Parts: sequence; structure tokens; C-alpha cells
Amino acid sequence: MVRLAGVPLFLWLVIGPEADVWALVVLMVSGFSDWLDGYLARRLDQTSKLGEILDPVADRLYILAAVVGLLYRDIIPWWVAIILPARDAFLWCLVPFLRTRGYSALPVHYLGKAATAALLYAFPLLFLGDGDGPVATLSLVFGWAFAIWGMGLYWWAGLLYAWQVRLLMADGRRAPSLSEP
Repeated sequence: MVRLAGVPLFLWLVIGPEADVWALVVLMVSGFSDWLDGYLARRLDQTSKLGEILDPVADRLYILAAVVGLLYRDIIPWWVAIILPARDAFLWCLVPFLRTRGYSALPVHYLGKAATAALLYAFPLLFLGDGDGPVATLSLVFGWAFAIWGMGLYWWAGLLYAWQVRLLMADGRRAPSLSEP
């Protein structure tokens, strides 16, 4: 929940006062808390359905907030700001099909995690690249490298999720209920 509350703060810091250092701190704290939460949940065997739903939602909202901020500040072109949310919109269109089989979401795929990680590395670097000097230049180069790989992996993972939905639909089986052994 704290990660979700950080999304509007992050966006305000980027768009309002353009306090990039503080925005990056919010993003870094969010990333660390995401890792720590996942680590502790697995280590202590304390996963929950709510956590499985909210964790990717928080990731998507940070990605959307970063894209909006980067576009607003003219750091990324408009087509990048369309490509990333378009993948999520595409996947949201598949949710009704999942629900017909009793699923609320698909298990997170390592490729999706890699894509999200690449994008969450790219965005701070692109913000840092919005300046002058050798650090800004290097940040921009590495930021675009992560962004391009991240966008490719993001869509590749999206197509894999779509394929999983197709297989579920063709199989015809429903998700096991919680009361089943």
C-alpha cells in the first residue's frame, strides 16, 4: 500500500517542482521495498492473493507515472509513451477471458520481471540524462539502452501472457477452487 501511495508523490515531484533527486529517491525506495516485500514473503511463506494482485499493479502504475513524467518533460518521444501503456491495455483486454476460467491473473513470468526491471532502471537514467555534462550523457545512453531492451521485453512478455491465455481457453479447464486439495 505504501508503494501505491508513492506513485502520486513521484509524479508530482517529476512534474511539479521537477525535484528529480527526490523523485528518484521515491522510485528507489519503492524498488527496494518491492524487492524486500517479495523476499520476505517468499522467505517467510507469507504470500497472499491481494499481494499477488497489488504488486504488479504498483509496478504498472510506477511505469505509467514515469512515462507521463518523461513525456511531460519532453525527455521521451510520444511513440514511447504510447507503446508501454498499449501493452498493458492489450493485457487488460484478456482479463475477461481469464475470468471465464476462474482466474484473476496469470502467474508472473521471469520475462515480465526482467522487462519491468529494465524499465525501472531506464527511467531514472533518462531523468538523469535530462541535463548537461558527461554524467547526463552517459545516463542518457544507458537509459535508452535499458528503455529499448525493456520495451522489447515488455511486449515479448505481453505476447507470452496472451499465449498463456490462449492455451487456458483452448484447454477448457477452470482454475482450482480454494476448497480443493
